[in-house]
Amino acid sequence: MDVLAGKVKVTQKTLDQTMNPAELMDHPIRLTARDVTVHYGAKQALHGISIDIPDRAVTAFIGPSGCGKSTFLRCINRMNDTIEGAKVGGRIELDGQDIYDPKLDVVELRARIGMVFQKPNPFPKSIYDNVAYGPRIHGLARNKADLDEIVVSSLRKAGLFEEVKDRLSEPGTGLSGGQQQRLCIARAIAVGPEVILMDEPCSALDPIATAIIEELIDELRENYTIVIVTHSMQQAARVSQKTAFFHLGNLIEQGDTEDIFTNPVNKQTQDYIMGRIG
Repeated sequence: MDVLAGKVKVTQKTLDQTMNPAELMDHPIRLTARDVTVHYGAKQALHGISIDIPDRAVTAFIGPSGCGKSTFLRCINRMNDTIEGAKVGGRIELDGQDIYDPKLDVVELRARIGMVFQKPNPFPKSIYDNVAYGPRIHGLARNKADLDEIVVSSLRKAGLFEEVKDRLSEPGTGLSGGQQQRLCIARAIAVGPEVILMDEPCSALDPIATAIIEELIDELRENYTIVIVTHSMQQAARVSQKTAFFHLGNLIEQGDTEDIFTNPVNKQTQDYIMGRIG
C-alpha cells in the first residue's frame, strides 16, 4: 500500500527495507517511559507520555514542529536538566533503573545514552581528540595504545576512518557537514553507550550525506538501541522498525513502522501522514 504525505510518497518498497516486525519479538525492551510530563515554567510541553523502546532497533519519533518529540528525546538522557525552569514528571527507566533517581550519576548516564544533535558540533580539536575526549574523561583507556584502538574502532563504526586516517591530527571542524556528523557519531560511540539518541541528524545535510548517515544507522542498530527524531516520514519509514507520532505534546499513536504508515489506527496519525496536518 502506498501512503501519500503531501508530495512525499512512502512506498511498500521503502517499508520493506526495515526489519520485519516479527523479528522484534527477540528484542527485549531497553527503555520504558510512563506518564512522562514536562513543564517549562507554567507551560506544559508534554502530557503523560508512555512508551516502550526495544533494544537493537530504531524507534522514530515523528510529528509537526513543536509537537514535543525533541523535548521527550531530551528527557531520555536528562538534557532538560540543563534548561532553567524545566520540570520532568513521571518515570523513565533504562534496564529497569529509574534514570531520575537522585542517586544516579548523570555524567555516567550520558555515557550510557549518547546524543547526536541536529547540527554537527565537533569540538575545536583534532579529529583524533574529538573521538578521544570521552574515553579520556571517563578513564576508559589504560594507555595510549588503548586510546588509539578506541579512536580507530569508533571511526570505523561511524564509517569515517578510511576518509580521515591520514589526517587525524587535523581539525574536526575542517570536515564536510556529513563527515562532521559521522565524527559526532564516532564521538558518541567511543564511550561505549547502550543507547544513541539522534535529534534530526540529517536535517542540515545534503541527500548524499543523508543516505550515508541512514545506512550507518541501519548498521548501528545491530549493536545499539537507537531513537531518532525526524521531520521526514520517508526517512522514518526507511530507517526505523518502531514509530511514535507526537502532536501538541501528546503521544497519539505508536507501533510497528509499517503499521503506522500503512494502517494507522488514529485519525490524527492518518491526517499527518496524508499531509492534512503538519
